[in-house]
Amino acid sequence: MRPLFWVISGVFVLLTVFPLIRTSIWWVRAADFPRLQIASALAVLLASYVLFIGVTDLWDVLYLIAVVPALGLQLLRIFPYTVVAPNQVINVSAHRSENCIKIMISNVLMENRRSEGILQVVREVNPDLFLAVETDDWWHKELSSLDALFPYRIKRPQDNYYGMELFSKLELEGDDVRFLLSDKIPSIRTGVRLPSGVWVEFFGVHPRPPDPDHDSEGRDGELLLVAKEMRNSKRAAVVAGDLNDVAWSHTTRLFQRMSGALDPRRGRGMFNSFHASHPLLRWPLDHIFHDNSFTLVELRRLPNIGSDHFPVYAELQYEPKAETEQDAPEADQDDREEADEMIEEAREEAT
Repeated sequence: MRPLFWVISGVFVLLTVFPLIRTSIWWVRAADFPRLQIASALAVLLASYVLFIGVTDLWDVLYLIAVVPALGLQLLRIFPYTVVAPNQVINVSAHRSENCIKIMISNVLMENRRSEGILQVVREVNPDLFLAVETDDWWHKELSSLDALFPYRIKRPQDNYYGMELFSKLELEGDDVRFLLSDKIPSIRTGVRLPSGVWVEFFGVHPRPPDPDHDSEGRDGELLLVAKEMRNSKRAAVVAGDLNDVAWSHTTRLFQRMSGALDPRRGRGMFNSFHASHPLLRWPLDHIFHDNSFTLVELRRLPNIGSDHFPVYAELQYEPKAETEQDAPEADQDDREEADEMIEEAREEAT
């Protein structure tokens, strides 16, 4: 029985080590995603080994030396996204609706042909901003029923899984999309005017995921380009969308340090948004980040709308005084050099 434990545990130990390797190879980067599942498997294997086999010789000690640190590393990565961890974003001090922005994001799944679910949720939640991704021409037509509710709109339907549409009740400064690395993958940057008159910057993103046809250069490079833009923005800023990366990955943590963005999930839970149809295989892919001039009114995962992603909703309040109470992540020289290298690799891969 011991060899069977060694082999199975060895697979999960390797999956723990993979994300430590600084490479863009897709199957290495994919090991970042199921940290909770890997940690659960390692915990069950470790407890079962000790209970049924025990620690009686050197081989057993070596097993513990391999498995215990792997489990510890996985727990270290996911701990900030549990309810017992400290909040990275403070709760709103006093609600002021004129300084609030309600944001809803949803990957609708391009092949999904049931629009009634998302339309109902949008009308019930009543966000100020609604960002939909994976919108093709069919979804463009279906979502047009929301035009009466949202007077400001930016739309770029595409049939390649990267269509994107932004609906807003608040005045938008621009009405176009841009292409940071690939002419097939749009993103949005626009000013949004809060009811108080304050302008904030909004970035809508949906980079390509690492998969057998593409390593992670494109995703990583796009996120880090947006991070630099967010850091250099003269306005308070929000980044939202399906980032095709998990909150605890090296790339997302580097994105936070490069941008100064805070994650409202930290200390409140994982809010796993993918995969909606598989409860045991879920992780957070859909994100709403913001700088330290915002506090949190509400954060929640919304009901299943027939997609493989759950929609995510957050209400943020602009509170400049919060900057003194919330420490923004800071990049050091090594971070900046690494980010520049990753952006250059992404540009080379795109050519």
